Amino acid sequence: MSYSKRIPVLKASLALALLGVALPAGAAKAPLALHPDNPHYFLFRGKPAVLVTSGEHYGVVLNLDFDNRKYLDTLAKDGLNNTRTFSGAYCEAPGDFNIASNTLAPLPGRFICPWARSTTTGYANGGNKFDLNQWDEKYFARLKDFVRYAGRRGVVVEMNLFCPFYRDSMWQLSPMNVANNVNGVGAIAHTNVYALADPGGLWPVQEAMVRKIVTELKDFDNLYYEICNEPYFGVPIERQGRIADVIAATERELGVRHLISQNIANGKAKVENPHPAVSIFNFHYATPPDTVELNHGLNKVIGDNETGFKGTNDTHYRMEAWQFILAGGGLYNNLDYSFVAGREDGTFVYPAKQPGGGNPVFRRQMRTLTRFIHSFDFIRMKPDRSVVKGGLTGQANLYALVETGKQYAVYLFGGSQANLELELPAGNYQAEWLDPVTGKVGPKTRLKHPGGTALLKSPSYAPDVVLRIVRR
Repeated sequence: MSYSKRIPVLKASLALALLGVALPAGAAKAPLALHPDNPHYFLFRGKPAVLVTSGEHYGVVLNLDFDNRKYLDTLAKDGLNNTRTFSGAYCEAPGDFNIASNTLAPLPGRFICPWARSTTTGYANGGNKFDLNQWDEKYFARLKDFVRYAGRRGVVVEMNLFCPFYRDSMWQLSPMNVANNVNGVGAIAHTNVYALADPGGLWPVQEAMVRKIVTELKDFDNLYYEICNEPYFGVPIERQGRIADVIAATERELGVRHLISQNIANGKAKVENPHPAVSIFNFHYATPPDTVELNHGLNKVIGDNETGFKGTNDTHYRMEAWQFILAGGGLYNNLDYSFVAGREDGTFVYPAKQPGGGNPVFRRQMRTLTRFIHSFDFIRMKPDRSVVKGGLTGQANLYALVETGKQYAVYLFGGSQANLELELPAGNYQAEWLDPVTGKVGPKTRLKHPGGTALLKSPSYAPDVVLRIVRR
């Protein structure tokens, strides 16, 4: 069956996992898990899943001006199935990183977090200071409503617990800073917030927050936890391990188990001595996706959950997505700056200085990628560029997922045309080329192949094209 003909079937068969159909009331919901037959991918609501999205800048819960449901409706409409949100232990100020209308930078008085406000005035961004011994039940109601509605729309939430403070101005906004709480803790520099010696007396506060969030979210299936965003900016690996241990221990007491993610590096790195509780290893700005190959032997999901700093044009981020998924990655999250408070439909037109991209057209390109990968029985495929024996010209390169003799997905980029020489066993195949920009599928070629090298001539392209081959 061709890719284009399989789309209606795909929509029906993956409705729960991808398109947001709610489970029946009272139905058993096993949390998102690694797929038992191929743990490089997910199992979500009984279906194999790859998570692909283009989501807002992580302030969807902590920013009271952001309309959660309109945002999730937009993701679902665009056929995307993942989002990332920060807990509120960290936030930003307007202008940080040159981000216009930053959702992580609430306006004065519009910030909410796990800790309740006290009766003492003086929080740096308006309103009363925080009491780190008291929970804000309105925050947890908002958080649970967000995760619950995301589940209805088929969207998996990455709940990111912590983030290092990149500069002192960001630390000045945190409830953990002694200037912003009534508890007398956090009288330290921003570089020591996660120090192992805990000079600010913050570990008990952080541990309690983790336990509270994990307890409140115990019943949701569309969820995984990330220990810390970009911990390589000052969060010791031992502290990350302690947080993972708290998540795991709390869930053992609760009788549930959600996946845990660790953010490893910007670019690429080889994971050494992985924590046994971690099932997802996430990277930022992971292009080229060498990090997938470096860590494939972990038999866990490798993700690329933040993009940016390559201009505002769609091309780089689309190519990063296709390269990463066709290299064997299981998760891709583009940082989409077109989502802001008041434009939760993702139509904000950001300035040219914005440190990344995202827009409705780009999200349609991500929908094409999502539909393409889910049109395969990808659980049975593995990365294998060696099937292409020749035919590349100029600067052309490729990534491929393969189940030998049955199904092939090849992403070709660079150059403008190729005559690919593919090693195929004898059999009857159907081949078709896909434009990743428009989503259009070209003419289908039926191939009765005696075995050995098959020649497949690509259409002209600029700068990328995708080949799909399935055994008939």
